Amino acid sequence: MKEELAQVKHARSAKDYPELNLEADEHVVLHLKRSRIGIIAIWSMVALCIIVLSLALILIANNIKVDQTLLTINETSLHYLRIAIFALYTVIFAGGIIGQSIYNANEMFITNQRAIQKSRSSLFANSTNIIELRRIEDVSFRQQTLVEHLVQIGTLRMSTVGDETTYTFKYLDTPHDEVKIISHLVYENKKHRKRESEDY
Repeated sequence: MKEELAQVKHARSAKDYPELNLEADEHVVLHLKRSRIGIIAIWSMVALCIIVLSLALILIANNIKVDQTLLTINETSLHYLRIAIFALYTVIFAGGIIGQSIYNANEMFITNQRAIQKSRSSLFANSTNIIELRRIEDVSFRQQTLVEHLVQIGTLRMSTVGDETTYTFKYLDTPHDEVKIISHLVYENKKHRKRESEDY
């Protein structure tokens, strides 16, 4: 019965996450994504930039002089300035879309055997880290700033045995059961590994 259930879980995970190349007896237990707070921050910055540019355009259009030192702008110059500012609108909006795409591309999959982390820091810089759960020594969630406490986000940290590498997943919503689930999976994998070594 357990074997049949494992096959069903594997088939479902293989269908939902074909890019992971799961092993025959492997299935996804958790799919971790970054907090939506980051998306709000990105688009708030986009909105702020657009508001500042709009105010600049209004000031220029009304031909306001500062201490009588600003030269009068003629209609031709004003026309080109409007084109430049609208081009900047487009660039800022495109930057928001790219920023959101990069932010969302960072995710982590916890299977019954491995942790698979997909990281992207720019349009062209991306990486995939795969950690076997039996190699993980410590799992923790940390909030180090006041802002993180206020918006309920933080960093998931997993330290490995031997090379003492620490893998981090930032901007994660405060987990309720995730750390407990990962710790349990780590324990089960170590117990299974120990049982296998004893059999040999």
